[in-house]
Amino acid sequence: MSDGLLALALGSGMLAAVNPCGFALLPAYLSLLVLGDEESTRRRALSRALLLTAAMTLGFVAVFATFGLALAPVASQLQQNLPRFTVVAGLVLAATGLWVLAGRTITLPRRKGRRGAAKPLTGSFWSMAGFGAGYAAASLTCTIAPFLAVVVASFRADDPVEGSILFVAYAVGMGSVVGAVAVAVALAKQSVIGRMRGAGRWVPRVSGALLLAAGAYVAYYGWWELRVLAGRATGSDPVISAAAEVQRLLADAVTAVGPGGWALVLVALVALALLGGRLRSRGDEPAEDPEQQPDRTR
Repeated sequence: MSDGLLALALGSGMLAAVNPCGFALLPAYLSLLVLGDEESTRRRALSRALLLTAAMTLGFVAVFATFGLALAPVASQLQQNLPRFTVVAGLVLAATGLWVLAGRTITLPRRKGRRGAAKPLTGSFWSMAGFGAGYAAASLTCTIAPFLAVVVASFRADDPVEGSILFVAYAVGMGSVVGAVAVAVALAKQSVIGRMRGAGRWVPRVSGALLLAAGAYVAYYGWWELRVLAGRATGSDPVISAAAEVQRLLADAVTAVGPGGWALVLVALVALALLGGRLRSRGDEPAEDPEQQPDRTR
C-alpha cells in the first residue's frame, strides 16, 4: 500500500467532518457535548469529550462501512431517498433546540429498578453514536464517492488487510478533527464558566439556539436536494451558496492543518488539560499547620 493512498484516506476522513451536506451538524454535536457537560473538573470534561467523540466517530464510520460494503449495489436508489432523512434529522435537531431554549433538559429515562435520577441524553455513549450515524446519513450524498473509491475499492480488490487499514485511517481522520474541536470546546467551557459567575445558566440557551440554527439549515439543505432531484431547483440558492462558502473556508482550514497537525493539536490539548489539572490539584492542597508539625528538636 502506498503512502499516498493512506494519506488520501486520512484526508478524506478529515474532510468528511466538514462536508457540504452535513457540516452544520458539527456545531450541533458540540452543542450537545456542552449541554451534557455538568462535570466540574477539567480532567472529567476532557475524558467525556474524548469518549463521546469516539462514540460519534464510531456511529459515523459504521454507517459508511454498511453503506459502502453492503448497500453499494443499490446505492443509486438509496441516495434518492437520503435527502428525506436529512430533512427529518434537521427538523428533529431544530425541535431539540427549541426544547432547550424553553429551559427544558434532554434526559434518558432510567430503567425500572435502577438507582439514580434520569441520565442526560447527551451524556450517553450510544446516543452520541446514534448522532454520528445520523451525521453520516446526512453526509452520504456528498462524501460516499471518496469513501467508495479509496476504502471499498481496496476490499473489492481482494485485499482485506489494506482495506481495513484504509478504513481505520478514514476513521482516524474524521475523529482527529472532531476530537480536537470537541476537546477545545469542552476545556474552554470549563475555563469560561470558572471565571464568569452566572455564565453557566446561559450556556444551555446558547447551545439550544445553535442547535435550532443547525437543524433548520440541515432540514433546508435536504429540502433543497429534493427539489434538485425533482428538477424544480435549477438556479443557485442564496442560503446554500452562503453556507457553501463557509464550508469551503472550513475545508481549506482543515486541509491546511493536515492529519499530523490535527493529531498534534489533539495531543497538545490533552496534555495541557492533564498538566493544568495536576497543577491545580497541587495548588488546592492545604498548607501544613506549623503548630501541628512534630517537634524534631528533641
